[in-house]
Amino acid sequence: MSASCLILQRIHAAGPDLMAAAGHQVRLATSLERAALVEDVRGVAALITRDAPIDAGLMDAAPGLKVIGVHGVGVDGIDLAAATARGIAVVNTPGANARSVAEHTLALAFHLAKQIGPGDSAARASDGTFKYRTSFMELEGATFGVVGFGAIGRETARLARALGMEVVVWTRRADDPAVAEAGFLHVADLGRMLEQADIVSLHLPGGAGTRGLIGRAELARMKPTAFLINTARGAVIDEAALAEALIARRIGGAGLDVFAREPLPPSSPLIGLDNVVLTPHVAGSSEAALRRTATALARQVVDVLAGQRPPHLVNPEAWQHAPAGPGA
Repeated sequence: MSASCLILQRIHAAGPDLMAAAGHQVRLATSLERAALVEDVRGVAALITRDAPIDAGLMDAAPGLKVIGVHGVGVDGIDLAAATARGIAVVNTPGANARSVAEHTLALAFHLAKQIGPGDSAARASDGTFKYRTSFMELEGATFGVVGFGAIGRETARLARALGMEVVVWTRRADDPAVAEAGFLHVADLGRMLEQADIVSLHLPGGAGTRGLIGRAELARMKPTAFLINTARGAVIDEAALAEALIARRIGGAGLDVFAREPLPPSSPLIGLDNVVLTPHVAGSSEAALRRTATALARQVVDVLAGQRPPHLVNPEAWQHAPAGPGA
């Protein structure tokens, strides 16, 4: 039976095509402005978002809503308690963009280690002395610290090891068997890892448990030559503390794809710094990753609308309250 599916932010065409092939009506939201969105969601059975938040009020504006699909892993923009209470399934796509994000993480590491940005500026300025006054890092033999060991953290660790780096991993579990099973060294103390690592790469979900995890005290424990990379969630870092550390050259540099506020405000002190490289939340946006993610998400939306339990159900408690199908 046909259901109405609303996509809040554009995704790869493979996703909408799959839902349409299953007989559902698929359309793109006219605007993310609140009043327009409240009108758009009326009568929909499925909402798909990349990072646009979905709160209880928006759910109530769509009383027939059965499923919220998150394009990616992070569900911190979804009011999960409200969705669960209303029997609305929330699904995401862990692992679908892992390779793309891992590659981007290493690209930021290369950029920092090889001073690509400053080097580009020097070449354009015909600066022949740049190489004599600039330090460069060789990645082979460097200690690469992975903070968080989900699908993206694992893939990043694997790629870093393939480049000859010494990989150490910290997770929120004091003893995480998954790390050893994958052949990596687990470090129980985050501060100890920060002291050891030449590059620290963050791969944690957003939320209260990780907000501000890397603050002044943690940055102070990093080597003055170390790089901090974040392709996870912006709020994991205290950005004011990071800007202070970068301005004072207390760490070597940072590579950031995510920010506490997105897009990054023009007033951010990070923008004017020469020891930070910034990208606008694009780590998971390779063509291949976008296709995989959109397809994996669409399949789950179709599953839920057919009354079938999806493979990546974020709030399993909602399933017992969920209606059996689009006609329920």
